[in-house]
Amino acid sequence: MEYNILSIIRGTTVDGPGFRTSIYLAGCSHACPGCHNPSSWNPEGGSVMTLEEIMEIVKEEDFDVTLSGGDPLFQASKVKTLIETLKEDNRNVWVFTGYLWEQILSSASLLSAVREADIIVDGPFIEKMKDPDLLFRGSSNQRLIDIKKTLESGQIVLYSRQS
Repeated sequence: MEYNILSIIRGTTVDGPGFRTSIYLAGCSHACPGCHNPSSWNPEGGSVMTLEEIMEIVKEEDFDVTLSGGDPLFQASKVKTLIETLKEDNRNVWVFTGYLWEQILSSASLLSAVREADIIVDGPFIEKMKDPDLLFRGSSNQRLIDIKKTLESGQIVLYSRQS
């Protein structure tokens, strides 16, 4: 399986708790005004990498993983496989997406893609709600949702550093 990867950042601390390997996937249809990376919108952008090549880097770094972009869910079926592989390798997985959790729940393919991940940071970037002091997100409308707890309870459960 091949992925269009914009970049892989090793040892970052801004895309989730602790040191992480952040994988930036190409493609996004949200076109958020003020996006910090509009070149990420092109689904043909970046370099083509295989699942095996991505996993080599993840294992080499030995950190948990964050998927960002673009929007990883632009490549939903491929991201599902990537998340499943990361979880089989005992990685904590965060996913940043411009989709709202409610939109994900109403789409079988989007929900299937993320259901094995740990945390989803949902919602489009909204420039007028930008706040550089927020934990792991760019604008105050975005939520850090604990996927497992949310699916178990049927209500949105937000991420807490204590959970």
